[in-house]
Amino acid sequence: MSVEDFSHYKSPLVSRYASQEMSYNYSDGKKFSTWRRLWINLAKSQQKLGLEINDEQISEMENNVGNIDFKRAAEEEKLCRHDVMAHVHTFAAACPSAAPIIHLGATSAFVGDNTDLIVMKDAFNILLPKLARCIQRLSTFAETYKSLPCLGYMHLHITMPAQLTSVGKRACLWLQDLMTDLESFKRSRDSIRFRGVKGTTGTQTSFLALFDGDHSKVEELDRLVREMAGFDKSYLVCGQTYPRKLDIDCLSVLASMGASVHKMGVSCRGFPNC
Repeated sequence: MSVEDFSHYKSPLVSRYASQEMSYNYSDGKKFSTWRRLWINLAKSQQKLGLEINDEQISEMENNVGNIDFKRAAEEEKLCRHDVMAHVHTFAAACPSAAPIIHLGATSAFVGDNTDLIVMKDAFNILLPKLARCIQRLSTFAETYKSLPCLGYMHLHITMPAQLTSVGKRACLWLQDLMTDLESFKRSRDSIRFRGVKGTTGTQTSFLALFDGDHSKVEELDRLVREMAGFDKSYLVCGQTYPRKLDIDCLSVLASMGASVHKMGVSCRGFPNC
């Protein structure tokens, strides 16, 4: 590794604790390639609905999804002071014939917010099988040690032993919490909707202009892009961004699982005193 690799701050939350797939999920590579896929989905949908976009332009975009010149994007951002426009220009440089139709009618939140929603959904899909495996292994542990006695304490205080219980039974308490977390993860993931093709402030005005005021085409555009992104639903009403209540919900279920794991850790620390 070069000296350059150590010249910028790196979070130990990533280097020490994040899995390879979760680290990639929140990486710049995932973020900006997703932006490009969204632009391609938008162009394909606009072409299908009659805008003058040809197959060669779309093929050029598809062939350059992963061809991201991050150095050029940084230089462009210094000039325009706008991350999305910097990447529009960078993508356009790689796809000169497609330059006029990249980001056509869209606003920054089209790529920014929709990508955040995709990343959050993908993050839950990474976590869910891991949590399910944890539950399966913990259930085996509970079955194995169901008859191994240990002291149960009142208020988790070592000076207040109450009566005998078993290690397996204690593990079942943890399992019950984790099963609740699993269901909460599923509910939270399934509640994530696509922001969709909504324009600058959620009014879709720019897309109505592109389609000469044809509301049915704008609605169909929203549906086509949503389905290409892998979502069943999109927000019917939004402003510039998707509703931030969603962020609170996602953080809440993650914090709840953290509380479950903390409870397990505290209980395990008490076992030597049993």
